Amino acid sequence: MLRYLTAGESHGPSLTAILEGIPARMPLSTKDIDTELSRRQMGYGRGGRMKIEQDRVVITAGVRHGLTMGGPIALAITNRDFANWQDTMAPEAEARARDTRPPVTRPRPGHADLPGAIKYGHRDARNVLERASARETTARVAVGAVCKRLLREFGISVLSHVVEIGGVRARIGDLSPGQIGALAEASPVRCADREASETMVARIDEARKRKTTLGGIFEVIVEGVPVGLGSYIQWDLKLDGRLARALMSIQAIKGVEVGLGFEVARRLGLEAHDEIFYDAERQAPHGLRFFRKTNYAGGLEGGTSNGEAIVLRAAMKPLSTQYAPLQSVDLETKEPFEATVERSDVCAVPAAGVIGEAVVAFEITATLREKFGGDSLEEMKRNFDAYLNAVRDF
Repeated sequence: MLRYLTAGESHGPSLTAILEGIPARMPLSTKDIDTELSRRQMGYGRGGRMKIEQDRVVITAGVRHGLTMGGPIALAITNRDFANWQDTMAPEAEARARDTRPPVTRPRPGHADLPGAIKYGHRDARNVLERASARETTARVAVGAVCKRLLREFGISVLSHVVEIGGVRARIGDLSPGQIGALAEASPVRCADREASETMVARIDEARKRKTTLGGIFEVIVEGVPVGLGSYIQWDLKLDGRLARALMSIQAIKGVEVGLGFEVARRLGLEAHDEIFYDAERQAPHGLRFFRKTNYAGGLEGGTSNGEAIVLRAAMKPLSTQYAPLQSVDLETKEPFEATVERSDVCAVPAAGVIGEAVVAFEITATLREKFGGDSLEEMKRNFDAYLNAVRDF
């Protein structure tokens, strides 16, 4: 079973992740992870903290001489900004007397501040916002990077691109996933449509001047997934449900679509489903001779991968912290006040796409491990190849 936990606060000493279930003898380096951490920090509209943090991973367990050992992999990312928050975030009780920052008693609308404070009995909402912060996703991107490294061994790739920011929609036409990925990585907002990209940048500048924020939509595409990952047998084994949960777990995500998504509800059945064809001579990456000419289902049918590319989209709300703060109520006095302002981004949709890749990569890897097992990478590949031979003969 593949599983992970993250720990750490936004302004604490570091973020930590422990990933268990990666097979032994898989090549892994810090560069594999640092590349993804760097991508998460990019994107037009990010705030000042990205100028402080230069996220780099330290692998403290589970890897030796460039190969995984089969045990839990421990990943740590230092928060450089902790140097400015040592008394505020210190674990020792005596540090409270040295802390010059006042408690956060004016919860921000749209954040976990108020419900979290009530749930856990905190009178200082900093105890909530530090852990609820999207800074936590740094650890998840590190986990996703390890999973991406394993997926590459099986010819599976995960990419993302921005399709909408602030109401500006991209048009990508018939571009291949590879073309989309290359164009997105060259764009300041990770959008494959150059004209839309320029308009998105202008829209972000306008929002910054108005001291507000912008949301949008990103798309994740997974290529090379073999038929049969996930299952229709039980609700919690359905791959589409697992992927939707993973994307919805990202901070500020409010909606998820698979394939056509909500558009499918507006179509006739004749226009909503992918017809099935067969070609005995077809040279597919994973040997499947059945294929579709369309991909309305987004690569998932009955909770199971069907051999086509998996296509997912997630909608991100405008970030909750406003530099022109919204109205709130003080937790102590119950008097109306403007909400507390914490340092934030104007737009983080480009970064959210990278986080989306990470959580999707984890779920795809989890189902791959469940189906093919193996204590070592070599054993897992033998199981995988045996399955593909059966698929080719089906």
